[in-house]
Amino acid sequence: MVDDYLQRILRARVYDVAVETPLDAAPRLSRRLGNQISLKREDLQPVFSFKLRGAYNKIALLSASAAARGVICASAGNHAQGVALAARRRGVPAVIVMPRTTPDIKVQAVMDLGGEVVLHGDVFDAAYEHAQLLVREKNMVFVHPFDDPDVIAGQGTIGMEIMHQSRGELDAIFVPVGGGGLIAGIAVYVKQLYPGVKVIGVEPEDAAAMYESVRAGKRVTLDRVGMFADGVAVRRVGEETFDLVRRYVDEIVLVNTDQICGAVQDTFEDTRSVPEPSGALALAGIKSYVARNKLQGQRFVAINSGANMNFDRLRHIAERADVGGGREALFAVEIPEQRGSFLRFCELLGQRSVTEFNYRYQGSERAHIFVGFSLSAGNGECAAEIERLRGHGYRIVDMTQNEMAKLHVRYMIGGAAPGLQDELLYRFEFPERPGALLRFLQAIGMSWNISLFHYRNHGSDYGRVLAGIQVPRAERADFLRHLAELQYPYIEETANPAYPMFLRG
Repeated sequence: MVDDYLQRILRARVYDVAVETPLDAAPRLSRRLGNQISLKREDLQPVFSFKLRGAYNKIALLSASAAARGVICASAGNHAQGVALAARRRGVPAVIVMPRTTPDIKVQAVMDLGGEVVLHGDVFDAAYEHAQLLVREKNMVFVHPFDDPDVIAGQGTIGMEIMHQSRGELDAIFVPVGGGGLIAGIAVYVKQLYPGVKVIGVEPEDAAAMYESVRAGKRVTLDRVGMFADGVAVRRVGEETFDLVRRYVDEIVLVNTDQICGAVQDTFEDTRSVPEPSGALALAGIKSYVARNKLQGQRFVAINSGANMNFDRLRHIAERADVGGGREALFAVEIPEQRGSFLRFCELLGQRSVTEFNYRYQGSERAHIFVGFSLSAGNGECAAEIERLRGHGYRIVDMTQNEMAKLHVRYMIGGAAPGLQDELLYRFEFPERPGALLRFLQAIGMSWNISLFHYRNHGSDYGRVLAGIQVPRAERADFLRHLAELQYPYIEETANPAYPMFLRG
């Protein structure tokens, strides 16, 4: 099987349309981390993603009779563009089924390449099932986005290029993982010819299908996946890819959304290019891996897998990049509600660059402020600052990793309502498409009073709402049943420490 894959990779037809992308040094980040970091620039492919390699290799190897039937695929965007371009090059029709939450830039790119776009479902799995239905109806050839030997081999040519460009002088290659086609192709090549080079996968914490499958020893299906890094938002990995990952991949690292945003900024600062979230995933993994293992002097490569990102998502990324990069801390601070206390606290911060300061008089003996300020990344400064402020008598709650505080509370300071009864606080997510917010309001607000509501479009594929809902104790069982029927993902935040400090009277 291994020899078969090596032959497939060596004979892959990818260079009919793909280019050998550069392996660029990242000098700024390398100096900061104390390790030699390089980026494999797959964002420079004709469709701005590595996916072109596997899709073209599959379609190029189809028999004439199979190609004449046309091809179909399911994709969140990048594989779709590869299939559309490959089909156009071979002169065959292509139908592309995409989730309705796919960024517009990817949908339009597929249409520009001549693909027929069908939008179906909110996640990849729904699009995949619909594509299988169309395969049976139209008798077209299905081009799997990851679980196909020819697709895997096409992606494996990246590993071949990296080892040639680096002369094999590497300690590890970090690879973003969705369904597993990219890391499977790279790992099967690298581990056979350069067994001393580690191959490390990187997944988002909220889309860790391969990580959970490897841990369980079998493929598992996630109940739901986060959509921020939509290029890797897969609930179930491939059968073939899972087998190859178990054999040849050394480790899988998980990172959060803030860390991905920080890696987008790091990529921009070194290359002046802007990767999509899944494109920055591998670099986020390197940073996490280096910090966890306290490594110095190592040689690492991150696969920059793509740059197909909606422009409006940059707002969310810019907002969270400093937190993800360890360059910003967010604190809730309790100070005396007396003349001069505000000034004294600001003086205590000294010359530190304050990024955010929120306060509103509440008429009590103690006031709560929400403050953000800059840090020097990676030196434990946040913990030291907490201890310093506590040493001066201030009560500090670190909000840097508090998702509700970052998404909502920081924009709602002063929203406390004294005397409000029976309020419960929930965070909800729903697919961000026309009419979604209205449908959400209609569903949630028919039987119980909404006493607090915060929604902000963060440039993501999923809308996020923080809602306070007045539910008398006798009605709470009915309310929970109602939430279950709505099937909106939610997290109760009534016990979140940010709630009584800033929102509850």
